[in-house]
Amino acid sequence: MRIYLIGFMGSGKSTLGRQLSGLLKAGFSDIDELFEARYHVSINDFFEKYGETTFRDIERELLLETARLENTIISTGGGTPCSKDNMNFIRNNGISVYLRMTTGELKERLLNVRKKRPLLKDLEADMLEEWIKSQLQIREVFYLQATHIFYPLTEDIRDLAIKLS
Repeated sequence: MRIYLIGFMGSGKSTLGRQLSGLLKAGFSDIDELFEARYHVSINDFFEKYGETTFRDIERELLLETARLENTIISTGGGTPCSKDNMNFIRNNGISVYLRMTTGELKERLLNVRKKRPLLKDLEADMLEEWIKSQLQIREVFYLQATHIFYPLTEDIRDLAIKLS
């Protein structure tokens, strides 16, 4: 069993992934953490130095490596399903769960951490909501292809675990 958690940055993929792995007695893997551990650089610094295209190429390689994992919850980056043919790979290699949140909910979560996010670091607070709304319109085309949709702020993670077991 491979379960891929997808969704916008700040939707709780890493946090809920760890909780879900405990509930399902499964391993946990976070693609962003794998990237930083392997390349000894923060994603923010990598973006700054090499750009998003190079990052997405490496991210794709890390995603492909997850096909070897068994009984694992995999937290993807927010943009992972939206580039290359990644969403098809995710759908063909496991169960996918979209952690869906509203623009307002995401704004509240991202407002104070935006400097740590490469795509948000130069964005002023008053532009954040509009940027999220715009990006969600693009990304939800991919996110909505998930096997399941989960609303982290209104649904119980234990119910999701039961559904996935």
